[in-house]
Amino acid sequence: MISPWRLWADRLTLLRALLGAPLLLLLASGQPAWAWMLLLIGALSDLADGWMARKAGGGSSWGARLDPLADKLLVSAPLIWLAVDQRLPLWAVWLLLARELLISGWRSGSQGGAPASWLGKWKTTFQFLSLFLMLWPAGWTSVRITQVMHALGWWLFWPGLVLALWSAVAYLRPRSAPDRH
Repeated sequence: MISPWRLWADRLTLLRALLGAPLLLLLASGQPAWAWMLLLIGALSDLADGWMARKAGGGSSWGARLDPLADKLLVSAPLIWLAVDQRLPLWAVWLLLARELLISGWRSGSQGGAPASWLGKWKTTFQFLSLFLMLWPAGWTSVRITQVMHALGWWLFWPGLVLALWSAVAYLRPRSAPDRH
């Protein structure tokens, strides 16, 4: 029998995968507060589904493959919007999205979905923090604090990009075969 924790972990992962399109639509229609809250729900669902999978003694192979893809779909929507809005350079967003597609393709051919490395987890943390700050809605705080938050988010994007590229190299680097002497 499948653990209810595992079922709920998979459901939350699927929900997160579906949040990218509404998030992008909210940003494009000038609803930054709702978009920010949807991003928060997505980030919290990422934490919750991981906790639930651990509680179940491990996630499903389906969940292990969908979880990183769900993160990518959720993060890609606001990144695309920030590039279109010229708040991030298009080349940097393109480079990050190309990395995500490359690693997703590599993972799909790996046994068990290839779990995230510590570099990949830090990359995701920096991406979420960066997006939360860059998307902080005007009107929630003073103009000056909002500007500082947006600037801090912009600066956090760059170490996230470096971690993304570093983790891609680490994922794709050939592993040496053990000696057979």
